Amino acid sequence: MRLFARLLAMLAAAMLAAQPVAAQSILRDAETEAFLDEISAPLIEAAGLQPDNVDIILINDPSINAFVAGGQAVYIHSGLIDAADTAEEVQGVIAHELGHITGGHILRYGEGMASATKITVLSLLAGLGAALVGAGDAAMGIMMAGQQAAMGKFLSFSRTQESSADFAGAEYLSKAGISGQGSLDFFGKLLNQEYRYGYSQSDEAGFYRTHPLSGDRISALRGVYEKDPAWQRPANARNQANFERVKAKLIGYISKPSATLRDYPETDQTIPALYARAYAYHQNARVDLALETADKLLAKDPDDPYFLELKGQVLLESGRPRESLEPLRRATDLTNSEPLIASLFGHALIATEDKSNYEEAERVLRAAVGRDRRNPFAWYQLGVVYAARGDTARARLASAEQQVMNGEYGLAIRSAQAAESGLDHGSPDWIRSQDIRMQARALLERQCEMQRKRNCAPG
Repeated sequence: MRLFARLLAMLAAAMLAAQPVAAQSILRDAETEAFLDEISAPLIEAAGLQPDNVDIILINDPSINAFVAGGQAVYIHSGLIDAADTAEEVQGVIAHELGHITGGHILRYGEGMASATKITVLSLLAGLGAALVGAGDAAMGIMMAGQQAAMGKFLSFSRTQESSADFAGAEYLSKAGISGQGSLDFFGKLLNQEYRYGYSQSDEAGFYRTHPLSGDRISALRGVYEKDPAWQRPANARNQANFERVKAKLIGYISKPSATLRDYPETDQTIPALYARAYAYHQNARVDLALETADKLLAKDPDDPYFLELKGQVLLESGRPRESLEPLRRATDLTNSEPLIASLFGHALIATEDKSNYEEAERVLRAAVGRDRRNPFAWYQLGVVYAARGDTARARLASAEQQVMNGEYGLAIRSAQAAESGLDHGSPDWIRSQDIRMQARALLERQCEMQRKRNCAPG
């Protein structure tokens, strides 16, 4: 049953992050999320979906990858953003992943697995029959041939789905009026990476891959893209400028400061370079330099909410919460209480340890979770406010909200039960506590069932 185990492993890889929050850390940033939403909206509409129903989620992973894992969500690795040079390259990847969503490919992986498993089982039975009549060598040959056929069947199925997503992505780019040049450029990067790591481009090597050969994908798509009216259309300058900002911001946040300062030297006074260095300085606890760089950004645009957020974050995380209030309050106002920025502002109000700020903190944080309930940090801060004023029931409810998002289902159940007992029967918060308790129980049962299946999986 080794092949069966290998097929299971490949299926797990293809369906990476069926529980992405538990397995990998999600990077959340207001500016980056706004950028991803903006560049993906025309593609989502071209795919016949609603932008409000599709999430583009950034994962902290240095590998060059993107995937879907069920539902209408596209997960993009930070390494992909780092590797890309243009917004159109990222759009090409998003278009491809939308092709997987509209094609129902995640749901259909079971078909490929079932077909391959059937071949494996039949070959094992045939081999067993040969062995029983004394043909040991023949039995071994039959089983090995069957396993090879099963592997080929599954891999062929996977490659077919990838090709289907490639052409669906090309269609969505065309409908959105976006040139496919970025898509081809990114496939070129993948091809160069394959060459660099010594991956063969032969037909035989292609047989053992879950994806078509990158060179073949480029050849197939080039003919489609070059005939498209959007092929010669110039790139969107606004999207490109915003991409360079969020890429530099991401690098400054997750890379080693020494690498960031090497790639964005002091001689570079562009907005992306200033952004990257500000975060690098902040990582190195060089607060004065981080604030000086943030002020240079604000000198370029005093009303940019993300520059204000940066300055407020540096001040807050450097132990100066009172000084952070003014820039964070302005950033919150300018973005109409964008949830992530408002959450940071609420945290700053609480961090002053001035009880007179708690009323404003509660108002700000309630507005934040009202627009984005999937924000455990905001729920935690809101719980702090409730606990400080003696509202234990709502503090426990806020804890339950946070715990269920963090996968702490047992704690969420207990917190929701404690909250329910202290809230007015039938009130919205009382109803919510019941909802969380049932949600957490269902998720806990599913987690236990998946664990049970893993323990029983054949080796």
